Amino acid sequence: MNFRIIRALAEKDIEDALHNPINIYGALIISFIFAILIPVLITQTPSFDPNFTGQEAFDEIEALIPPPLVSLIDTLTPEALFIVIILGYLIAPLFLVIPLMISCIIASEAFVGEKERKTLEPLLYTPATDTELFLGKIAAAMIPGIVYTWMNFLIFALIVNIAGLPIMGSFWFPTMNWIVMMIFLVPVISLLGVSVTIIISTRVKTFMEAYQATGILVLLVVGLMIAQSVGLLFLSPGVTVLVSLVVLVVDALLIKIGIKIFSRSEQITRV
Repeated sequence: MNFRIIRALAEKDIEDALHNPINIYGALIISFIFAILIPVLITQTPSFDPNFTGQEAFDEIEALIPPPLVSLIDTLTPEALFIVIILGYLIAPLFLVIPLMISCIIASEAFVGEKERKTLEPLLYTPATDTELFLGKIAAAMIPGIVYTWMNFLIFALIVNIAGLPIMGSFWFPTMNWIVMMIFLVPVISLLGVSVTIIISTRVKTFMEAYQATGILVLLVVGLMIAQSVGLLFLSPGVTVLVSLVVLVVDALLIKIGIKIFSRSEQITRV
């Protein structure tokens, strides 16, 4: 396996993705919602409602406090506790939508986008092996998804700390569970989305078909958030690492399946 070929293929696709207005506008919208709007709304909730009190904030989230965080009740004011529980813990899984959506948008163009631009046939006749083609497409979508998520995480952390400073009294974010999630869970979730999307993109004819078919992956993220919100699962650092290992095993299986079912000759007939 020639890693120089894989790198060249990935660099080409990343450059194409950066010149696609759909990718750029989609990424900006995602950033605004997850990295800016959500932390501002949560940290400024008391200001939006003149009748909002610290005790009301505490009552709203008391039932959602996971057992490992009960100790925070005696160390924070109700307003601060509201911010810490919501932004520091409960909505953390929701941030995984970013690597999924960014990676899936780029991966949806992996093969089907090449078909629509009439550039797939020359690519299929290159000396690259099927495995190199497949892995090159994976790297092209996975790397931007991870890097962009980390960039948004930095923006999110900055806004959470600055907007919440009047109530918190100091910079407190990120929490350890966020750091572990960024390091371990974001890359494997991105790889999961990419692997599924590329497999699907080899079987459909248009970009929208490929992207819509992978939309169901967002339900995984929603499921994690709901499970944490109702107390079925708490993504502590240890649990996050364990979940990451499980997803990594699934990723490896999907990549193996994708390489196995990918047929260059079949793709040429589909062009």
